[in-house]
Amino acid sequence: FHHPILGRVEEGFQTEVDVVTQLLRCQAQVSEWNFLPALLSLHSSHSKLTAWAQLFQRQKETRKHLFGGQSQKAVQPPHLSVWLQRFHAALLAKFSFYFHEALSRQTTTADMRALTARTIPDYYGKISGFIRKHDASNVSLVFDNRGSESFQGHGYHHPQSYREAPKGVEQFPAVVSLPSGERPLTHWPNVIMMMSDRAAELNTLDKVVQFYDDKVQSTYYLSRPEPHFTLVVIFDGRKSEKDQHITAFLQEISSSLRNSKPFSILKPGSKG
Repeated sequence: FHHPILGRVEEGFQTEVDVVTQLLRCQAQVSEWNFLPALLSLHSSHSKLTAWAQLFQRQKETRKHLFGGQSQKAVQPPHLSVWLQRFHAALLAKFSFYFHEALSRQTTTADMRALTARTIPDYYGKISGFIRKHDASNVSLVFDNRGSESFQGHGYHHPQSYREAPKGVEQFPAVVSLPSGERPLTHWPNVIMMMSDRAAELNTLDKVVQFYDDKVQSTYYLSRPEPHFTLVVIFDGRKSEKDQHITAFLQEISSSLRNSKPFSILKPGSKG
């Protein structure tokens, strides 16, 4: 790109590389539950995508008609730009879900609900609807921070701040816990035990693990969307291991949190 004529090509190429880099970096940072780095990457990619989209809005394509006259219409953005917008939207939804507690402190409950409802998908709304429809006792996303030296808890923490490394059940905080917002403490030992004892099954793609505890009269379903996170659904009473509605719900949410759909669109022949 050293020739002056290729200046615009170089600029476009650099923008594409910068956006892809920021989005992939954000994906990794959210998966490590790092709030501020993920937020900065998301904001940087959004700024570049917005500036890029404005270029296409200003450009007009002129078409001359066979019998005279002409018309203008906006230039359609390239497929790569459209895909990057989709990937950004998926990461924004995931970020809003993983850091829901930290973000909700900055606004009212009603405003937070309205903002998350605009994300695609709306994880908070989907899970709330599932709880109401199937009468689930609790749905939680659990973060396993064992081995993480930088773990501080929800939201932003100053780099120089010190916090003693969590121990015991505190190594498994609830990222999100619905409907109450508080993790069900009486069930947490069972959840942690299943996460450890059935780790091999949970690490299998799209595997849903079920367990019934006769002592507390509760049924647990677990799925692992990515290495450090486990999605848990708890029901009062006994539920069938083969309940397709619960299994399908967990598989759908887990697949979505892995951002499977944006990447599947890249496959040749995909109609996404």
